[in-house]
Amino acid sequence: MQLNLALPSPLQYFSSLVQSDEHFPLLETAISLAQDEYPDLDVQQVLSDVDQLLARIKRRLPADASALQKLRLLNQFFFHDLNFGGNVNDYYDPDNSYVNVVLKTRRGIPITLAVMWLELAGGLGLNVRGVAFPGHFMVKVNLPKGQVVIDPFTGQSLSREELSERLEPFRQRSTGLDEFDTPIGLYLQSTPPREIISRMLRNLKEIHKTQEDWQRLIAVEDRLIVLQPDVWAEYRDRGLAWAVQGHADRAVPDLEKYLAFAEDALDLDAIAERLSQLRRQSN
Repeated sequence: MQLNLALPSPLQYFSSLVQSDEHFPLLETAISLAQDEYPDLDVQQVLSDVDQLLARIKRRLPADASALQKLRLLNQFFFHDLNFGGNVNDYYDPDNSYVNVVLKTRRGIPITLAVMWLELAGGLGLNVRGVAFPGHFMVKVNLPKGQVVIDPFTGQSLSREELSERLEPFRQRSTGLDEFDTPIGLYLQSTPPREIISRMLRNLKEIHKTQEDWQRLIAVEDRLIVLQPDVWAEYRDRGLAWAVQGHADRAVPDLEKYLAFAEDALDLDAIAERLSQLRRQSN
C-alpha cells in the first residue's frame, strides 16, 4: 500500500502558522511570505541560517553580559559587521519584503530588517518588541534604566525629540491641529506578530497594486484574508482584482461578502454597481 503524502500548498502552510496568537512564529511566518515568489524556498534552511547568526553573536558575548552590553554587541554585529541596512536605491522592490533575499543582500525595508533583528535580540534574552510607528516600522528594547527605540533601517537610536519630529507630518495630517498632540507613547506601543505580518503583506499589496500586477496582488490578498478574515476590505480588493483579470465568477462572491458585512463603508453604492455589472457579465 502506497501512502500519498501531499505537501501543503504555500497558503495552507501559511494558514497553519497563523492559527494561534499565543504561538505565532513571527520569523517563520515572515519567511513563508516569499513562497509565492520562490516556490522552491526552503523555509527551514532560512531559519537555520538565522540561527547560525545568533550562534555567532553568542560566541562574542561575555557570560555575565548586561542587557545594555548585549544590545550594543547586537547592533555592532547586525548593522556594522554584517552591514544590514535599508535598500535606499530600490526601496519598492518586492524582494525587500522577503527575508530569504534580505538575508543574502543585507538590504531591506524597515519591517523586514526589524523581524530579523527581533529574532536575534530575543535569542539573546533581550526584552524587545516591534513598533508600528507611522510610516516607518521601529523596534524597542526595554532596559533596566529605560527604553531604547531603534530605527532598523539605519540602526540609529532615536531620542523622544527625534521621534516627535518624525511624527509631526502624521499628527498634522490626522488632526490638522498642533495643540491636540497625541502623547508619543501611544505611537510606541508593542505591535502583535499578526499585525506585523499584516503590515508586511500590505506593503507587498501596495507595490503590486501600483504595478498593476493583479495576479501577485491576489496571492497577497489570499494571505491577508487567511490572516485577518474579518477585514472586509480585503475581500473587496481581491474581488476587484479578480474582476480586472476577467474572472467575474470569482469576483462576485468576494464583492457580495464585502457588501454583506462592511455596513458603514463609504463605497457601498459604487461596489454594488460594480457587482451588478459583473453579474450581468457572468450570466
